[in-house]
Amino acid sequence: AAAHDTSLISDLAPHAKTLEGFLFPSTYQFTRHTTCKQVAATMVRHFRAIWETLQVPRFPQLPLDITPEDAVTVASLVERETPNGQERPLVASVFYNRLRKDIPLQCDATIQYALLLKGRAEGDVKHADLSVDSPYNTYQHRGLPPGPIANPGEASLKAALAPEPSDYLYFVANDHGGHFFSKTLQEHNRNVARLRRMLNDDAAQGVPSNTPE
Repeated sequence: AAAHDTSLISDLAPHAKTLEGFLFPSTYQFTRHTTCKQVAATMVRHFRAIWETLQVPRFPQLPLDITPEDAVTVASLVERETPNGQERPLVASVFYNRLRKDIPLQCDATIQYALLLKGRAEGDVKHADLSVDSPYNTYQHRGLPPGPIANPGEASLKAALAPEPSDYLYFVANDHGGHFFSKTLQEHNRNVARLRRMLNDDAAQGVPSNTPE
């Protein structure tokens, strides 16, 4: 119930249905008597404090007059897609480039979120999952999902507000905690094949995969 009280963010995200995306991930100290409402309010206050330090600039390279809710949504996609802080601005760039060209985002993390909302345990995205009936399915629906799919940290928020300029439209995990980026589908397909070879080599040598879920 506390997480569904969106009055805390009505000025930032007037269409939000939950506080998803605005509960800043950090370490907090609460007493056993702290209520859920107080916890949520504290996390939102922390989000606002970080947001103010970013000054929420509007960058001309962004494909839309970005709203705070849009920026947080993009940041949540970035947060879920890569643990590599250095490449987050590049991942954000890919999403904005696809939005600019009206190409579906095809973000697997949104599929995982859609399945989670339907009560499915989170796991690897399978081909059959790509047809899940959900407004969060960015394979079937163009543009951004209805709202954030995670609570992004400061690095992801910065990436969403200041993406690294690039012409990249695709990325795929590189089995080393990062990604291969490409400008064309042909190049992307080569990178996918490259990843599969790496995974097969790792399996043959008994090396655990570092590819993120």
